[in-house]
Amino acid sequence: MSAPSTVNFLKTVLIVDALTCLGFGILLTTGAEFLAGWLGLPVSLLFYAGLILFPCAALMIITGRQKLPNAGLVSLIIVGNFVWAVASIGILVLPSIAPTMIGYAFVIAQAIAVCGLAVFEYRLLGHARRFATA
Repeated sequence: MSAPSTVNFLKTVLIVDALTCLGFGILLTTGAEFLAGWLGLPVSLLFYAGLILFPCAALMIITGRQKLPNAGLVSLIIVGNFVWAVASIGILVLPSIAPTMIGYAFVIAQAIAVCGLAVFEYRLLGHARRFATA
C-alpha cells in the first residue's frame, strides 16, 4: 500500500470509528432505560457510557479530517479504544452488575469490535509512520 493510500485508509477508519461512537452514544443516551431491561446493566452506566462517546467521536472526526492525521492524536484514540474494551469486559465481573445473556453478548461483541478498530488503527499508523520516515 502506498503512503497516500495508507493515510487515506487510516482517515477512513477514524471516521468509521467516530460514526460508530456517535451511533452508540445516541443509542445509549436515548435508549438507556429500554436497554437496561434487556441487557441487565444499570441505566446510569449505559447513559454515562453513551455521553463519554460524544467527545471521543468529535476527536476522531477532527483527527480523521486532518490532511495528515496527527500521530499523537491517533495514538490517544488507539489507547482510548483499548481502555474502553478492557473496561467493558471489566464491568462484566463486577459483583454489583448482573447482565443478562444478551447483556454479556452485547458488551463482549462491542468490546471485540472496538478492539478490532484499535488494532486496525495501530497497524495503519505504523505503516503511515514507516512511509513518513522513508
